[in-house]
Amino acid sequence: MTTIRPRGALKQVFVVAIPVVIALVAACSSGGDDDAGTKGSDRTTTTAKPQDLVMKAEDFSNIHDMTPVRGFFVDNKLGHLKEALKVANDRKGGDPYPVGTILQLVPQEAMVKRAPGFDPASHDWEFFGLDVTPQGTKINVRGGAEVKNRFGGSCSGCHGAAKPAFDFVCEHDHGCAPLPIGDDVIKSVQDADPRPRVHT
Repeated sequence: MTTIRPRGALKQVFVVAIPVVIALVAACSSGGDDDAGTKGSDRTTTTAKPQDLVMKAEDFSNIHDMTPVRGFFVDNKLGHLKEALKVANDRKGGDPYPVGTILQLVPQEAMVKRAPGFDPASHDWEFFGLDVTPQGTKINVRGGAEVKNRFGGSCSGCHGAAKPAFDFVCEHDHGCAPLPIGDDVIKSVQDADPRPRVHT
């Protein structure tokens, strides 16, 4: 048996169906555009400024507030101490120190790892000559090859003799010329750091 619908009912079906079809087509096509937009945004890159550490006098602390490693002291002011200690404790070397690393053998001298490109000749280390008193730290000189150590030699020149695996850092077996003082004298200079301790 065949049912014949009145024309008004058929017209009503078309009125309801056409907007639904249009909405479906619009949704499908916009979904494709969204995917393309997402893929496009994935390809978009932002150039972030590399981390760097420009030390101020007050950033230096008593070396005993730093982490000791085989007679020298390590810190990192940019939150990369764990990575810096991994490099320092690797006796074979191979990895560079992360930016923001501070290394000190004695309170009056320091080397700080700066951002890539700071000074390629020194592997981007900045050297410091410091005065230390119970009141704190004063920076006397900072820079590269022009900074002299307490024995009159260029800090950068001495450290430049380190084997490439050790990222410009001198120790007894790294290839640098030995210091004219013994470890016992170095230890007494370290122990005499007059600056107040932050951590006791």
